[in-house]
Amino acid sequence: MPVLFTTEGSPGHRRLALWQDIVCDVYVGLDCSSDLGSAFRGAVTHTTLGRAVCSEVASDRQRVRRTSQRIARADADYVLIALGREGIGGVTQDGRDTVIRPGEFAIYDTTRPYELQFDAAFRQTVFKLPRDMLQRRIGATETITATSFGADSPLQPLAYDFIVKLCERADHIGAEHADRLADQAADLLAMTLAERLRTQPLPASSHRAALLYRIKAHVRSRLADAELSLPEIARELGLSSRYVNDLFSDERLSFQRFVLAERLKQCRRDLAAPASAHRQISEIAFSWGFNDLSHFGRVFREQFGQSPREWRRSSLAR
Repeated sequence: MPVLFTTEGSPGHRRLALWQDIVCDVYVGLDCSSDLGSAFRGAVTHTTLGRAVCSEVASDRQRVRRTSQRIARADADYVLIALGREGIGGVTQDGRDTVIRPGEFAIYDTTRPYELQFDAAFRQTVFKLPRDMLQRRIGATETITATSFGADSPLQPLAYDFIVKLCERADHIGAEHADRLADQAADLLAMTLAERLRTQPLPASSHRAALLYRIKAHVRSRLADAELSLPEIARELGLSSRYVNDLFSDERLSFQRFVLAERLKQCRRDLAAPASAHRQISEIAFSWGFNDLSHFGRVFREQFGQSPREWRRSSLAR
């Protein structure tokens, strides 16, 4: 990843001050301190990946605080996923604290105060997600901030490995794939967090959000089935059709509108993909569960303001 800043080459007496000015002030808005003085060293990288940001931080021991004053002066609204690579880091937020060892990760939220503590040199990959990307998948995360995820279940190391590898290659990923990969990382992270949330007592709103995420994930896995229906999905998940629609109403949606929007999104993506340029529009529509080409063309135009053919032509031209 491109180097955003390193203390190498800076005068010893200025290193910590530069770290505060350039990294802590600019990157998120933090107060950094260390007792190392002129011996302090640090480097940070920064690469965008769609709406997400991949960073790697390698530094000496320090203490980092995100204070209420900092939050009041900023408009940052992110969830940070810190993945341990070398050394040990501590994180405190929402009345909890934990440590992050190599192979483990934890999350914290920039909209509330937190503190990071590093007692020795460390290296972490930090994956910065807009908070809404996680909230719309799983709801509130206040109950699992400052909680370590390691190898308690198969999903946890899978999420760790995927995000680390994704960030290592982020600067080689083209814009046409970046948003989709960031979404996939958010999906995998949300599944991992939802698994932990199921083992904890949840507020009613968080329980509903986690259940709705589960329903959406199940629907997305069945989009290609033209016979997909609300009663069938409800039966497979052990719920009533009325309750499923009630959950969707939390987001001012219905089951049918969600299915239609997801199918249209997948068709729009495939129509713009050079790898699908040889496929007929009807083939793409039918592969995502549509069974009436004229209906598909009408709802596509209503959703995106262009016909499928116009969208494909303009996208491939770009």
